[in-house]
Amino acid sequence: MKRIALLGMPNTGKSTFFNRITGASARVGNWPGVTIDLMGAKVLIGSEMVEIVDLPGIYDLHGFSDDEQVVRHFLENNAIDMALIILNSCQLDRQLSLALQLKQLQLPCLLLLNMADEAKRFGVSVDAEKMSQQLGMPVLMMSAKYGEGYKAAFDEITRVLRHALPVRPERMREVLAADDQIEQAMEQVLKDSVHIPPRLSDDLTMRLDRVMLHPWFGLPIFFGVMYLLFQAIFLLGTPLQTGVNWALLAFKDYALIPLLASAPAWLSGLLIDGIYNGVGTVAAFVPIIILFFLFMAIVEDTGYLSRAAFLMDALMARMGLDGRSFVMILMGFGCNVPALMGTRVMRSRALRLLTMLVIPLSLCSARLQVFIFITAALFSPKAAPLVLFSLYLVSFSAAFLTAVLFKRRLVSHEPFVLELPPYRFPTLRQMVLRGWHEVRHFLHRATKFIVAGVVLVWLLTHFPSGVAPGSSATWAGDIGALLGPILDPVGINHQLAIALIFGFVAKEIVIGSLAVIYGMEGAALTHHMAASLDWVQAYSFMLFTLIYTPCLSTVATLKNESKSWRFVATSLAWSIGLAWVVSFAFYQTARALGY
Repeated sequence: MKRIALLGMPNTGKSTFFNRITGASARVGNWPGVTIDLMGAKVLIGSEMVEIVDLPGIYDLHGFSDDEQVVRHFLENNAIDMALIILNSCQLDRQLSLALQLKQLQLPCLLLLNMADEAKRFGVSVDAEKMSQQLGMPVLMMSAKYGEGYKAAFDEITRVLRHALPVRPERMREVLAADDQIEQAMEQVLKDSVHIPPRLSDDLTMRLDRVMLHPWFGLPIFFGVMYLLFQAIFLLGTPLQTGVNWALLAFKDYALIPLLASAPAWLSGLLIDGIYNGVGTVAAFVPIIILFFLFMAIVEDTGYLSRAAFLMDALMARMGLDGRSFVMILMGFGCNVPALMGTRVMRSRALRLLTMLVIPLSLCSARLQVFIFITAALFSPKAAPLVLFSLYLVSFSAAFLTAVLFKRRLVSHEPFVLELPPYRFPTLRQMVLRGWHEVRHFLHRATKFIVAGVVLVWLLTHFPSGVAPGSSATWAGDIGALLGPILDPVGINHQLAIALIFGFVAKEIVIGSLAVIYGMEGAALTHHMAASLDWVQAYSFMLFTLIYTPCLSTVATLKNESKSWRFVATSLAWSIGLAWVVSFAFYQTARALGY
């Protein structure tokens, strides 16, 4: 099978192109000579299957950052039939050097100049034909965002592959040992084939940045935008959640219960009260999770997150971090795992470790499900967005406190360099694909963790036989009693304690666990929790859930990225201890004030 290596600098649209050309067939795999997993996909091109491997974005093939070494090691240890290079049409004066470096490897290459729409708007003109002649490789203009130029690119890939001979790793190692006058060749190509105005002007970007990057108002505007985002999520998501709840309840009452009426009591209890109630309660929050990621996709793809990093860099520097650390924390709002992997852009190990220490304190989407459920059950529609926003502020505060306390042990002097892209609005297709990706991720985790989790919770709350389900006489009650001296001072009862234990596996299990523990789902569960808990207990539980140990996937990623079990143990001990102290301080203070 022929293999294509997809290469380019960061933020050139390489991943957008990869996602579009591979669709849903992408997978994570490992290759010889590479210590981390890479995305790959098998695609039918012409009449044969071709493997496309998406390599990390790099600035220099001959650099020594982690990502640059990953790319080099991949090329040195794997046979390649073709290199597909993607560059930003607006930044060829800074990016063409990478294409020239890859040309020296004597690989069959195709150069795709992405963001052709922006280049036209900025007045950048590229003579692709002349550039192709000078580089000795096909050059095509395209727009990955809008899908322009894809057919021509696909046809050219087919043509190049038809005549390509694979380049063996031994030959690649010889070529990578030297560097021939790349800078001089780059200057000559730019001089002959590219015209760049002295100033790339974007009036809209400049006008917006005067406000968004204002030294006084920039940060308040950012937090205001995030607050409005949460308001919109609740405003649009609550009716959708109600509809899903209704559909799930109707299916249970009119289809599932009659179907299992003749089944043994233990089997119907396991399937209905255990698996269906648990998974169904979690599934009801899928619409809100989709909305969250749709709105976050808009904030991220517009270029606003880069500006948030710029605004926060001075503050983060006081804590031993930088603006990139802030972006990783924001990425952690979606999922801690890719945020931890994103720290690879940092060359300083100390900076990476400090950033990885604070990322698990981000309010990830799995925790978001728990908080949306509890706030909807115990707080009014007017108060719920404020409660959720306060948890995000606590998340930031916990991360900043952690950085301040550990920065003397993890000192970094790596400079922070950031390029602010122009403002862009994502297409509807991009937003829909982002939402579908999160739904697919949720379904994958549901089959992997949630079903097993709710089954175990059902067993703990229904055995030994002959006792009242969910009572203190069950195995779950015994575990809750054992944890009572630790969790009672923070207002967490034995039912919530069981949910926390399973939340260590995956936070999505917490809601399903509560449905199984109380033997209810949907509106019945929310009403019961509102009657059995007051807002102080609920908020203390959410504080503990926010800060205490992350899920198993995050722990495994911490180990893989840090290569240190001692660092993982430090991270877990700190987060659990901090969670207890924060919840204790809030709960005892609120009770002392008479709440």
